[in-house]
Amino acid sequence: MKALELFSGVGGLAKGLELAGFEHSVFVEFNQDACASLRKNFDPEKVFEGDVRAFDFHRLSNIDIVAGGPPCQPFSLGGKHAAHNDDRDMFPYAIRAIEALAPKAFIFENVKGLLRHSFSDYFHYIILRLTFPDAHLHLKDTWRAHFLALKKIDFEHYCDLKYRVLHTLVNAADYGVPQCRERVIIVGIRADLDAVWEFPQATHSEDKLLWDQFVSGSYWDDHKVPKAHRLVCSNGFRAKIDNMRNTFDFFEPKLKPWRTIRDALKGVPDPRSPHGIPDHLFRDLARPYPGHTGSFFDSPAKTLKAGGHGVPGGENMIRYHDGAVRYFTVFEAKRIQTFPDDYHITGAWSEAMRQIGNAVPVLLGRKIAESLFLKIIPECHTVC
Repeated sequence: MKALELFSGVGGLAKGLELAGFEHSVFVEFNQDACASLRKNFDPEKVFEGDVRAFDFHRLSNIDIVAGGPPCQPFSLGGKHAAHNDDRDMFPYAIRAIEALAPKAFIFENVKGLLRHSFSDYFHYIILRLTFPDAHLHLKDTWRAHFLALKKIDFEHYCDLKYRVLHTLVNAADYGVPQCRERVIIVGIRADLDAVWEFPQATHSEDKLLWDQFVSGSYWDDHKVPKAHRLVCSNGFRAKIDNMRNTFDFFEPKLKPWRTIRDALKGVPDPRSPHGIPDHLFRDLARPYPGHTGSFFDSPAKTLKAGGHGVPGGENMIRYHDGAVRYFTVFEAKRIQTFPDDYHITGAWSEAMRQIGNAVPVLLGRKIAESLFLKIIPECHTVC
């Protein structure tokens, strides 16, 4: 099963697809440092370093899945919110790849801001373009005129290339990633495959983490944390814990607990100690201040970010119970994003953290890709 990776970044989604059984044909990525990382972790001959607009999709054949994360700046809550008016909007080129290659499926990831009410028409337009990728926009048409035309297409009677497209907002923590990271996932399966697919069900929950911490205490027992050093349930969670006791009674929540930073870094030495891990280097000068608090050690991390001018929320810091903070090392950030320990990220700390912060968590990518893999293996048949 062959995959094309667009806007590959450092390769989080790509690694997830690889672990799910897909074979990569090409990685298309513009950023020089990200390309250097891709060459360290995958076949360097398959890395196309350049603008996706300069890539000839027709040189490829038999691509089963197209995947990637079109640049999120046009939709980011911290960006300029320009959407279709932003020249960094690469969704049209992702759609061009679908039209040219007619893959069996595609997976695209983007920020939660894509669902902002002010973008709702354009988001709906993106979904319709992915549904009917060869229903062309005429040169004289605006995207809104094209949007109106696409809305008039009858899916069942449309006999050209078409996809059944699903989208949802997921929190990576619900799938075992030790990070609260909300992202929009868009998945399409070519209609002639006649495959019935749904997003994978969540496997982890906050309720189970709170139960293990404040009801059974098993979380602290597993980590061998002395009782004097265990968290006390805060007033903000006390009502929820009491409600859980009444709801679950003797039966604890069924899902696995959200994974915390402590879980993710179990067995990892302090970066200030002798350890011999090349990308586990202590970085000084982390400071907390209002609105810049870091991620609590016994919770999933906040969303790792790739801020161009720093990360004002302190998401790239660990915060301990005594109020002390320090920056994540590159090695630790890889753990938070579920990269393998031996995954190589090129560049100094700030550049490596930028790449990691832009990535799809490997585990999340793998779970989505695995759920698709068996759905698109059977040979397709024509229904039109």
